[in-house]
Amino acid sequence: MLQLLRKIAFPISLVYAAVVYLRNFLFDMGILSSKSYRTPTICVGNLSVGGTGKTPMTEYVLRLLSNHRVAVLSRGYKRKSTGFHLAGPKSTVLDLGDEPYQIHQKFPEVAIAVDADRRNGIEQLERLVQPEIIVLDDAFQHRKVQPTFSILLTTYQQPYVDDWYLPTGNLRDGKKEAKRADVIVVTKCPDGMANSDKNRLIAKLNPKGHQKVLFATFKYRDFVFDGREGRIPLSRLKKEKFALVTGIASPGPLVQFLRALGLDFEHFEFGDHHHFTDKEIERFSNRGLILTTEKDFVRLQGKVENLFYLGVAHSFSAEDEAFLTDAVRALL
Repeated sequence: MLQLLRKIAFPISLVYAAVVYLRNFLFDMGILSSKSYRTPTICVGNLSVGGTGKTPMTEYVLRLLSNHRVAVLSRGYKRKSTGFHLAGPKSTVLDLGDEPYQIHQKFPEVAIAVDADRRNGIEQLERLVQPEIIVLDDAFQHRKVQPTFSILLTTYQQPYVDDWYLPTGNLRDGKKEAKRADVIVVTKCPDGMANSDKNRLIAKLNPKGHQKVLFATFKYRDFVFDGREGRIPLSRLKKEKFALVTGIASPGPLVQFLRALGLDFEHFEFGDHHHFTDKEIERFSNRGLILTTEKDFVRLQGKVENLFYLGVAHSFSAEDEAFLTDAVRALL
């Protein structure tokens, strides 16, 4: 039914594509201006509406910069606060949004801020924090800021060159805008990806001379965590049926990973960034162990008993990891 509705909406996608094209044209011609800043900025983003692994990539970059004074600026999608908000000890998931709050919990030493106005957010961070470098989370389409370095993500399963504009497809920006990226990272690649497969994808993406294409796989942890000190080996979940609760754009890889382990679970699937109601929580709260993603965990914590999350991170080949490490650290 959803696919049928998407096809019916094709004329709307043409209008959307025209608006996106005009907006980018105005920026390209200098009619709309992009501003750069004295503080180096790294943009992590994509051309689609989600599911490429932006938050794990932001965390990956933060680990590369662990010895430096770093700030992260995000929009804070679906947060309840407005304007600029700098995370503090009393900040909640409602103040920051799920992804920035997740990063705030894992990297308390990093200044985390949210602001829909990226220019104002950067200026506030420069005034209040004086970071050595700012990571712009999900900012590729925010052209009012000219980043120092851009990392564009796309998935192995659906590279942007095979996609179409909203609402028929998942693209929120033009395919040709990929030319603005310094690095293109193909995420969620299969383990042991052959060089021939990589070369096929590189040819399809057709990168510009200044661009490097990297390949990353999703690596799930061997344990599930309760957000405190408790953790359970994944292997122990084979002994019981549990509930998997997801409110992310693309739960498919996680479901496939758990199925491949032979685990028995019921999947409760919700939309990306979903705020769970009491009635929805009642549906799965009595299913024994509740497993969710790290992003969903911060929205469910304190509302569900026996709640655990499974961590995930990007993994690169030694060569690609060295390239990305050198490129990021060269900005300082």
